[in-house]
Amino acid sequence: MTMSHAIGREARTTGGRVVGVVSCVPAKVRGNDDFVDTFGEAGVADVVKLIGVQSRRQVEGDTTTRDLCRSAADTLLKGLSWDAGSVDALIFVSQTPDFRLPPTACALQADLGVGPACIAFDINLGCSGYPYALWLGMTMIQTGAARRVLLAVGDTISRIVDPGDRATALLFGDAGTVTALEASDDAGACHFVLGSDGQGVKNLIVPTGGFRDYMACGDSRLQGRAGNALYMDGGEIFNFTLRAVPPLVARTVELGSADGRQPDYYLFHQANQFMLKHLIKKAKLSPEQAPLNIDEFGNTSSASIPLLITTKLKATLREQAHRLALFGFGVGYSWASACLDIGPLRVVDTIEV
Repeated sequence: MTMSHAIGREARTTGGRVVGVVSCVPAKVRGNDDFVDTFGEAGVADVVKLIGVQSRRQVEGDTTTRDLCRSAADTLLKGLSWDAGSVDALIFVSQTPDFRLPPTACALQADLGVGPACIAFDINLGCSGYPYALWLGMTMIQTGAARRVLLAVGDTISRIVDPGDRATALLFGDAGTVTALEASDDAGACHFVLGSDGQGVKNLIVPTGGFRDYMACGDSRLQGRAGNALYMDGGEIFNFTLRAVPPLVARTVELGSADGRQPDYYLFHQANQFMLKHLIKKAKLSPEQAPLNIDEFGNTSSASIPLLITTKLKATLREQAHRLALFGFGVGYSWASACLDIGPLRVVDTIEV
């Protein structure tokens, strides 16, 4: 890995490829009308104008991120004709795990019937989690630690949203995804840029529920809020994104197009529509190059990029390969990107439970 200015660490992997992606979303759809009684028509309209969310999916009962990922994994393994025992590593990336301990990856491993020789662990990341997971999975393949890897990436943020907070209640949706990676002698190179800035920790946080109570720090911004709920300083997150993402896009494209071929599609974490359109315009991209689905699914945290793949690129990735540039950014602060060739995929689908 090498350093590129202040953008982040750079990495290049070879020997692994994406062979399938399945997303699983809850069947329950919540439209904006569901929030009128709480926030009023004008209040809902003001927020929706910025975030662009018209509907979002929300889990019911005791359904967790693990359950969504299990359903996605079942569909994926069946479609690939993979025996569960052939999976060498299972990485669960989420900020809404089943438990503080044990790792949800271990529980998911048992659900799927993956054997005891499988490497299984959790990663606590949200918005940037998918590119991070791809980097880690591809690195495991490159080093020979694994030949088949499942990346279970998703969140059920509705579980930690304060229903009285317009900024978060209207924004977030739930989804779980699973991506299959496999060793391949003819796989192309994958390029990554990864970075973080812990100075932004306090601006997107669940302040209680761990072993340090941030509510006790006296931060006036948290007064009157539900304790074990997500807090987001939207203005600070927006400013961070405008600083971090444009140079991340530029450097990623530079690395990923060294062979003279530009990315076909640019997939951004679906943070909010106003922010995304600004980034797309700044990068001089067309709407066709940078598809959005935040209007239909909301901000699904770590699941947003693979959910874009299975909704907006499903048909084309079944038929042919495309070079994709992927960009995750947010909580931490953290950011990560990947540029790689994906397709034709043996399995690419979105399912409901």
